[in-house]
Amino acid sequence: MKIDAHQHFWKFNPVRDKWINNEMTALRHDFLPEHFESLLLENGIDGSIAVQADQSEEETQFLLNLASKNPFIKGVVGWVNLAANDIEERLEYWSGYEKLKGFRHIVQAEPDDNFLLNKNFCRGISCLERFGFTYDILVFPRHLPNVVSFVEMFPRQPFVINHLAKPAIKKGEIEQWAKQLKRLAENPKVYCKLSGLVTEGDLHNWKSDDFRPYIDMAIECFGTERLMFGSDWPVCLLGASYGEAYMIVEENTSHLTNLEKDRLWGLNAKEFYNLQA
Repeated sequence: MKIDAHQHFWKFNPVRDKWINNEMTALRHDFLPEHFESLLLENGIDGSIAVQADQSEEETQFLLNLASKNPFIKGVVGWVNLAANDIEERLEYWSGYEKLKGFRHIVQAEPDDNFLLNKNFCRGISCLERFGFTYDILVFPRHLPNVVSFVEMFPRQPFVINHLAKPAIKKGEIEQWAKQLKRLAENPKVYCKLSGLVTEGDLHNWKSDDFRPYIDMAIECFGTERLMFGSDWPVCLLGASYGEAYMIVEENTSHLTNLEKDRLWGLNAKEFYNLQA
C-alpha cells in the first residue's frame, strides 16, 4: 500500500483561513476529495492521511465525514484542545472514530516558542497513548531544542515531525537544523515526514537537487524505518504540482533498496497510523 501521509482538504473561508494571504492566491479555493483522488491514481498512490488545517473540533468532524465517504482517505489527523480541562472526555469521544488516528496543533504559529512545554498542553499529550492516538509535530527549526525535551517527556507516545521541521532550504541553511534533527532522531518513537519541501525552497526557481542535502540528512538521522512521504497538497501548489512534489522525493531517494522504498512510500505510514488496508 502506497500512502501520501500528509495532505489537506478545505472549503475556503477567507475569515477562518486568514493564514492563506493574498500572496497565496493558488490556495484561495475549495480543495476536496473530488479534486484530489485522480492525482493519487495518476501517481500510483493507494490512499492518504488527511491532516487538519483549522484548529477546531469542527475541522476534525469535517475530515472524518470526508473519510467516511471516500475510502482512499485511510486516516485523519484532527485537532482537539489538548490543554482543555475535559481533554480525557474529548479523547474518549473521538476514540469512537476508527479513521481518526491522531491530532496536531499548529505550534509554529504560537507566539510562545515554549508552547510545547506548557503544563496543560503536556497533560493532554500524556493522555493520547491511552487511546492509541499519535501526535504530529508542526514546528520551525528554532523550536527543535524544545521538541527534543518535549518528546523525552513521553517515552511511549508516537510522534511524527511534519515537513522536516521546515529547514530554510531557499537560504541553504542546514548545519544547525541538522544538528538538532540528529538529537531528535535519537528518540526511537519519533518519525519524520518528507513533506512540505517545495514551499521551503525557492518557489519559482527550485531544482530537484536543491532538496537532496535535506532528504539525505533525514535519511541519515531517521533511517528509512521512520520516514514517510507526504505531498502537503494543496499547499505544495504554491510552488509545484502534485506530480512535481512526488518527483522531488522520488528522484532524491532513487538510490534506496526496494524494501527501503516500500517503507518510505507506505509501510511506515501504515505502521505509524495503524492503517487498515
